Amino acid sequence: MSDAQGDPAYGRTDWRRFAVAVGVPAVVAGGLVVALANGALAASFSVSGTQFKLTADRLVGEGFTQYSKKLPTEQVQKSTGERYVVAAMSGIRTADIYKLCQSVAAGPVVLRIEAGADPDHPAEAENLLIGMSELSGDATFENIDIGQDASTLDADGSEDEHGDVGSFGQQATDVTIVGLKQKAYMTSASTFKLTGMSLKLYLGESGKECYQG
Repeated sequence: MSDAQGDPAYGRTDWRRFAVAVGVPAVVAGGLVVALANGALAASFSVSGTQFKLTADRLVGEGFTQYSKKLPTEQVQKSTGERYVVAAMSGIRTADIYKLCQSVAAGPVVLRIEAGADPDHPAEAENLLIGMSELSGDATFENIDIGQDASTLDADGSEDEHGDVGSFGQQATDVTIVGLKQKAYMTSASTFKLTGMSLKLYLGESGKECYQG
């Protein structure tokens, strides 16, 4: 397994953080799955710099921002010698996610979660922030500003710092992405409601990731 900068992902996996990375803290904490599925729990997902995969038939969001940022990691990146990775950050104030799949592979274990399969009851997120290395799909933006100073972005409603002053940023009032595929380092949300959630663990079955590649 390698990160987006070509460095192997070394180190022992913290299983609590492994579980949280795919939105399922109940794997190690117990009793939290129901709260998360009902949208009663804030979520913050990361796995020591290791990426996880996410797909969705469709993501419909309001309040979109995008910029780049350095994310701290426990791993030393061989290409730079630094303990951080540079990620493309996407912030969305509210999002409906249809037929969500999220998976993370750690050694021979693949943990996969699915939600929002019912088109009338998608997965829902508020104040969603994703740090990623890859994103693909058919995207439609409404009222988009491209090339805006990243430090001035505000469409996602977040008061936290965005990109550096003078760095590239863009934002839109609305975004729709069809056939979404992404590799992400981290995800955070004030609320992440996983409607119709299904969780499965696979041993030695890399084909069970949400997509290959």
